[in-house]
Amino acid sequence: MNKKKRIAAVLLAAALFVAVFAGASAVAAHRVSAVEQKSGVLVYANEKASIDASNLAEGYLLIKYTGGNKNRIRVQIMKENGVTYTYDLNNAGTVENFPLTEGNGTYTARVLENTSGTKYAIAYSTTLNLTLRDAFLPYLYSNQYVKYDKNSAVVKQAATLVAGKTTDADKLKAVYNYVVDNFAYDYDKAATVQTGYLPSVDHILSIKKGICFDYAAVMTAMLRSQNIPCKLVVGYADTIYHAWVNVYVDGEWIEGAIYFEGDKWSLMDPTFVSSGARSEQVMQFVGNTKNYTQKYAY
Repeated sequence: MNKKKRIAAVLLAAALFVAVFAGASAVAAHRVSAVEQKSGVLVYANEKASIDASNLAEGYLLIKYTGGNKNRIRVQIMKENGVTYTYDLNNAGTVENFPLTEGNGTYTARVLENTSGTKYAIAYSTTLNLTLRDAFLPYLYSNQYVKYDKNSAVVKQAATLVAGKTTDADKLKAVYNYVVDNFAYDYDKAATVQTGYLPSVDHILSIKKGICFDYAAVMTAMLRSQNIPCKLVVGYADTIYHAWVNVYVDGEWIEGAIYFEGDKWSLMDPTFVSSGARSEQVMQFVGNTKNYTQKYAY
């Protein structure tokens, strides 16, 4: 081989190495891991409320109310020119975790006190500039809607389900099938659930029965505990207010809930599939993205 050919071969090998390395990095980009929660490093507060931004770059805030008011307390998180998220907050001074799911930018976070009827006054408000350490982080942590920790039963169950599985696709399939095949829809709860209800994922796992919100929260907790980015989405299925799951796998977000058909992912809603016993009619409905309209992602 002459000198020119040797140089060309070396350059080609280098180019291929760079291409393969870049491709591998792109596929594994979401493999950033959640880190241990910090507190007290960066806190904005007054005598009525505290907004702890120590984990801002991780995509969430720790908020508590300390004003002593026993009326209803709420949190609002608004991104500039974005969606406004409104949450209930306990009035006992206990910290709760709230995600920042609208991406990088300027956010306003405020704590509101109920004064009378439907009227609220601002107890505290602050503006924050968010630059995420990684775009997937808001969907890898526990929060008020998907609450768990390393000792939670859902985390242990997820570890059992994915044992021996090496790909996110296989892990996702295992978690999905477990929930769909073992959980029953709670029609009585659906008819009586109150505004402000939040799932207790370990309790739902123990009774294996719940509403769409419960199904989605359990699946989301399990998948996040396995470092698989996952969104709990609230919106409309046709005209019904509903909850489902979006998952990032194989380099893309699977919008809408999920179902594995052997060689591809399809839109699938775990609540409808479980309660419908995977009937053909149910599969056709949940496989049509036009039937789903996202309102919020947690």
